[in-house]
Amino acid sequence: MANISTASAHWEDTLEDGFGTISAESSQLFTEAPYNFKARAEHTVSITTPEELLGAAHAACFSMAFSMILGEKGYTAKNIDTTADVTFAVTADGPAITEIHLKNHSEIEGISEAEFQEVALTVKANCPVSKALAGVRKITLEASLN
Repeated sequence: MANISTASAHWEDTLEDGFGTISAESSQLFTEAPYNFKARAEHTVSITTPEELLGAAHAACFSMAFSMILGEKGYTAKNIDTTADVTFAVTADGPAITEIHLKNHSEIEGISEAEFQEVALTVKANCPVSKALAGVRKITLEASLN
């Protein structure tokens, strides 16, 4: 079964002076959220960036995949909290997403630290968004069990 999720973006003017809006068409969770290059290059608060949206998708996917793998092993998490720090930088090859650092803190009864870390690494390598982002030079993970 395939499911298609749709988002859209609108842009006006030059890269440096321009601005745009991003909409989550499928869910209508947000419509016409502003974005611009200045926010991307200078980390302006209250304007989103493609990297922030990518980080949200990666953190959400990681958390859901973590829950799935835990369930396959007979565990149920009390909670799974994941953040994704996505680095945008201008490199010798041009602008790029150079790194994603996933931070996960989970509360799971009965799992050992070793098994928890094994699951975390498996999820990092195999969640659908991680697979889609395979071109990112460096994706790191910091996972802690409560």
